[in-house]
Amino acid sequence: MKAKLVKTGPLTVFVAGLVHETNSFSPLPTSMRSFTNDLRHRAGDAATLARARVLPAYGDLFTVAEGHGDRVIDGPTAGAQPSGPVPRVVYEALRDELLADLAAAMAAGPVDMVVLTLHGAMVGQDHPDCEGDLLTHVRAQVGPDMPVGVTLDLHGNATQAMVDSGAVIIACKEYPHTDFLARMAELYTILSAMARGGPKARTHIRKVPVMGLFGTTEQPMRGFVDRLAGHEGRDGVLSVSMMHGFIWADTEHTGAAVLAVSDGSDPAAVERTLATVAADFQAVVTGGPLQTRLPLDQALDSAQALIAGRSDGQGPVVLADSSDNPGGGAACDSTFVLRAILERGIQDVALGMIWDPQAALIAADAGVGTRLPLRIGGKIGPLSGDPVDLEVMVTAVRDDIRQRGLATDGDDPIGLAVALRAGSIDIVLNSVRQQTFSPSCFTELGIDLAAKALVVVKSTQHFRATFDAISSATVYCDAPGSLNLNLAALPYRHLRRPIWPLDPIAEGGGA
Repeated sequence: MKAKLVKTGPLTVFVAGLVHETNSFSPLPTSMRSFTNDLRHRAGDAATLARARVLPAYGDLFTVAEGHGDRVIDGPTAGAQPSGPVPRVVYEALRDELLADLAAAMAAGPVDMVVLTLHGAMVGQDHPDCEGDLLTHVRAQVGPDMPVGVTLDLHGNATQAMVDSGAVIIACKEYPHTDFLARMAELYTILSAMARGGPKARTHIRKVPVMGLFGTTEQPMRGFVDRLAGHEGRDGVLSVSMMHGFIWADTEHTGAAVLAVSDGSDPAAVERTLATVAADFQAVVTGGPLQTRLPLDQALDSAQALIAGRSDGQGPVVLADSSDNPGGGAACDSTFVLRAILERGIQDVALGMIWDPQAALIAADAGVGTRLPLRIGGKIGPLSGDPVDLEVMVTAVRDDIRQRGLATDGDDPIGLAVALRAGSIDIVLNSVRQQTFSPSCFTELGIDLAAKALVVVKSTQHFRATFDAISSATVYCDAPGSLNLNLAALPYRHLRRPIWPLDPIAEGGGA
């Protein structure tokens, strides 16, 4: 029997990425321009590579590989803000560019492993499972023995096709997603061991018939995430990922799933792990309230009560306008919360960011210190609400602000940004559609958040990575909007039933 060759010396790693969280119900279409405007790196372009290296997972691969002394070939990467299904011609063009660059890299010299940074919830027209399709094509190109690894966002909808590709798949465990670097290091350890002749790792999947939004900063989900580590490093189980799923993707794959990576030494142990984690997750999710997302009036009642109960020196109450989070595909120009605050006469408020390039340009042209009537927000569709007409003063104009995104050292530009004041309410408008990750979206425009009673952010959970340090409390608001959690009202056509919370389900943690 021929002995297996053991690779020594530095490894050569091909890395590429394709990231889109597709919202089937988003009012915004996706185009090639969506990727070009947000992130489109082509191999050999130093300028776009610098931007790509800020992308979580993709940039983390360089950090980890270079720490091992290995060589990285930068393949293409593309990412766009969440929006509607990707046209077939756009998805296939991006896929085929990635495959062509991979083929060129393999033709130019040995490639020891391939790492792809994907999302897990990309849906294209005629391609309900883009990641599964891409991985199938990659495997056909590289052959059965090449180590292929994938990082996913836990909001992906994991599929059998992804697993059948033979890729080692690891997802982030935290929401906010603060652990991509750790997950990449974990993936890299497994892949490099394979590349050097070690056991061939395999990914296993178990679907769980639940869906929803589950932050991991608070109990009981905090405890569940902490328990995941206890399943790793024994009985041949190398890694366990809990995919929460992406509830606004209308596919037969939508929903939660457990992914476990094993070394193949104990298949029965892997199946027990999958079943145990699935049952644990299902029990936590369906067993009682997690983070309560309140209807608009109740959310503001709660916020006002918290404001009244604050002690001197405590920070503002933060209210998450999660239904208008562009990080899930919403337009980010809804006015429901702003209008309710005005009607209630709530004072000392900061609210942002409202995506309104037209109003931002009008205010910027008017200039700092100018008072003017301005029509704000409510432009994209019915789920954005009606525009709000206000007499405002322009207090700041900037076009160079960059905020921390998912990466801890990120510097995502927010475009033309203006701060407007109406009474004691400060409103931030901007021209680059993205959620509010960081207080810098306010403070760089001269807004003192410590002086505010209430800060409204258009985000669902990622804001907590930076706002928790300055806030006294957090209120989650389920206002009207594209990401409202009234899932029964969504016109699903492909969703596999039964699934919680739309249907009652049996105990046991999936199938």
